[in-house]
Amino acid sequence: MTEGLVADLTGADPSYTADPYPLFAELRARGPVHRARVLDGRDCWLITDYEAARAAFADPRLSNDIRHLKAWENLGRNVVGKTLMQVDPPDHTRLRKFIAREFTLRRVRSMRPRVERIAHDLLDALPAAGEVDLVESYALPLPMSVICELLGVPEGDRSDFHQWSSDLSAPPTPERGDAAQEAMGAYLYALVETKRKEGGEDLLGAMARAVQDDGDRLSPEELLGMAFLLLVGGHESTANVISSGALALLRNPDQLALLRSDWSLLDTAVEEVLRFDGPVEVSAYRYTTEPVRVGDTEIPAGEVVLIGMAAVGRDARQFPDAERFSLEREVREVRAHLAFGHGVHHCVGAPLARMESAIALRALLERCPDLALAVPYEDLTWKPPTFQLRGLAQLPVRFTRAGRA
Repeated sequence: MTEGLVADLTGADPSYTADPYPLFAELRARGPVHRARVLDGRDCWLITDYEAARAAFADPRLSNDIRHLKAWENLGRNVVGKTLMQVDPPDHTRLRKFIAREFTLRRVRSMRPRVERIAHDLLDALPAAGEVDLVESYALPLPMSVICELLGVPEGDRSDFHQWSSDLSAPPTPERGDAAQEAMGAYLYALVETKRKEGGEDLLGAMARAVQDDGDRLSPEELLGMAFLLLVGGHESTANVISSGALALLRNPDQLALLRSDWSLLDTAVEEVLRFDGPVEVSAYRYTTEPVRVGDTEIPAGEVVLIGMAAVGRDARQFPDAERFSLEREVREVRAHLAFGHGVHHCVGAPLARMESAIALRALLERCPDLALAVPYEDLTWKPPTFQLRGLAQLPVRFTRAGRA
């Protein structure tokens, strides 16, 4: 490690991958921001304090635009197309309006019956009793089916898409990552072109047709970036919420019993999962456009900053008894988490993720009343750490499945 580096986020220590929260707690005790090392061996800054993180999301001196980068020569693999994660206002505002115009709360709510059917169909496909990997059989295919239907991805293409997404987010080799980027880019380009020519009632078709009041449209690169961001972000992160939620409830049987006795706590349960073990470990890269002071530390211009979205969920100054998973918190209190970002950088897909997670967890717990871990907690496997996502690689469970109500 280089001088002053205190946070190793590379996953070189397997205990960090399984449980990064002791490190985050140690860092918070030292101060709000720290030097850190990420997967490719480069150094950046990591914010682990809730108030500092909330302020950072709203600080215009922390830019999403890579042109402000001085600390690193390049970022290596980039996302496909031009996304919200790469631009600042006013471009960010303009692009977000295109999504917000079509990805409305009304559209999300209209999908509830379909999400419920997908959840129960997946549960029906499980054996009547036995052991399964809940990630592979339920937590992942549910949001994948939903987001692919929402955007108009043909069913026969979805398994390829998931493989590309996995290889991009946690490439087993650099070559696999590069190949996945190329394949996904080519596929999404063809899909976007089809939507631009033929339209459709799905979200991608609607965005391809959308024209703002001033006559502005999404460029092909922007529409490609929207498709990439919504498809990848719309299933990987939600799958992590579902699997982490099931795990947290199974490890806290008193809270599981409380939820089963009172389903009005379901929304609180989802928010508590997001706070306690959220699906996104750190924010997208931000770059200082000028020196920025965080606590007693001045971060120079041109540096890379990560906001520790998972770390701040357990800041006891914001969430009393933060290391305890509890459904007895006030939902307004727990919803102050930053698992979906904050301000203009709040995730546009948050309402859909919340709805899917709530439906998935209730259906699972109602249909599998004796659900239990099939292996000791210590033997669970987690996905390799990436620049953003955190989630279980597998969740082996035992169960007896009941029929539909």
